[in-house]
Amino acid sequence: MRLGKTQQKILILLFGGLALGLSGNPKRYFKIIGEINKNLKDIDNQAIRRAINKLYESKLIDQIKNNDGTTTIILTDEGEKRAITFNLNNIKIKKPKEWDGKWRVIMFDVPEKNRVVRDSLRQHLQKIGFYEFQKSVFIYPYDCMDELDYIIEIHNARKFVRFMLADSIDNELHIKTLFGLK
Repeated sequence: MRLGKTQQKILILLFGGLALGLSGNPKRYFKIIGEINKNLKDIDNQAIRRAINKLYESKLIDQIKNNDGTTTIILTDEGEKRAITFNLNNIKIKKPKEWDGKWRVIMFDVPEKNRVVRDSLRQHLQKIGFYEFQKSVFIYPYDCMDELDYIIEIHNARKFVRFMLADSIDNELHIKTLFGLK
């Protein structure tokens, strides 16, 4: 089933609520709330009602009637999987006005039996703009720890991934040109 933009946003918003509940980091609370708020701005109430009905019919969300007469909307397992996918595909790293001169180096060694995880991790790093320095070594010039943490957690790859902050790289001039840095 293909979902419209409003339905995708609702799934992401519900997933954001789940992430908010599971996050133990106050810095992340504000980031999650900011993302939820950003996604709410563009949706009108009538579109929300239609989208929620379609999500309910497609079994991506469920509802619980509360004793006080209100209804709580929750993600089903399938809805959670779809929300994670939509959110993962929309990750963007904010670029600061000035580069801090540091390189973020991500290395991973995912076993062959987890090839799907390895290939998906590689694909997501490339999609958000990382340079593939070697097959399992990627470089990026800007702060990206929150986005990396999210990608690593979604792929359940924490034990396979290492992160370095480097001051220089031997072919730095070439890499700077790739990122449009001077």
